Amino acid sequence: MASSARQWIEGDETAKQFLTRVLSERPFLPLPPPLHRIPLRAGNVVEIVGPSPSSKTRILIQAAINCILPKAWKGINYGGLERLVMFVDLDCRFDVLGLSQSLKQRIIKANGHDVVHKLNKVDDSLDVHSEYDQELFAVSMRRFLYIRCYDSSEFLATLKTMHFQLQKEKEAHGTGVYLLMIDSIGAFYWMDRASPSIPPGSINRKSLSLQSVSESVVQEIQRILLVHPMLVLTTKATSLQDKYTTREVRNIGQLSVEGTLDSKTIRSSASVQLYREYMPSVWQSFVSHRILVRPSDDSSKYQKQPIYLSEWLLPSLKISDKFTFNDDGAYIIS
Repeated sequence: MASSARQWIEGDETAKQFLTRVLSERPFLPLPPPLHRIPLRAGNVVEIVGPSPSSKTRILIQAAINCILPKAWKGINYGGLERLVMFVDLDCRFDVLGLSQSLKQRIIKANGHDVVHKLNKVDDSLDVHSEYDQELFAVSMRRFLYIRCYDSSEFLATLKTMHFQLQKEKEAHGTGVYLLMIDSIGAFYWMDRASPSIPPGSINRKSLSLQSVSESVVQEIQRILLVHPMLVLTTKATSLQDKYTTREVRNIGQLSVEGTLDSKTIRSSASVQLYREYMPSVWQSFVSHRILVRPSDDSSKYQKQPIYLSEWLLPSLKISDKFTFNDDGAYIIS
């Protein structure tokens, strides 16, 4: 009895072996601004909320590039994770060319070349392919898995079969998907809400309604994460209105969030804005992190590039970041 207990306590691996195994299974992914403030890990569900346009999809693109690029390639450090990304496009407006150009510019920057827009110059004498490693570009792009859905039925069908697709891609690439991205999670909300509920058929199928669809989406994602631990990044379009509410707490100069799951008042030192939540409560409770992004009127120093503001709503942080994008990524403006 004593010997068996001692063998159980002693373990079968050193601390170095344990850390190597854990970091390889769930590695740390450096995320671009404004997602860099909070350490996010596999299993978290992050919702990026903001009006259109507010750079939500561009944030996803930069995070995807950090994931699909290798840590090092031919002696050059790229700082990537060398893992797969699965991108589910629900509003069917994803710009693959934008992803391609951003990836090329990131490779050019890592190689130390001048990131002046040579790729955008129309010059027959200029060989644009000589400015970046084509093999690295092709290998990285193959790690980006793209799925497009046109309605809730296709989205649910995709989630129900995603386990088999994830397993297939893992066997083909030798590594699993680390980022699951869902662009515009509320794309079908108004269509589902306007459509009448479909009654159960003769085979006792569950009736399809806005609530049941949302419940099924959450359940399917939960099942997927149990077998394939991933970091989930979603975007959601919303509208902001400058107005005061009766439940307002007048804390000038501070950021506070108040309200029920149906509406939240987001206040900063500059303005008071109403952010109205429209997704069903089952989805809202499923989200572990939420960040608000919105355009900024301050563009005096950066007239060529729009400036955006970000505020963490869940968890609530008293920090508001100001960020923008250049050719090769996002960066914070001090």
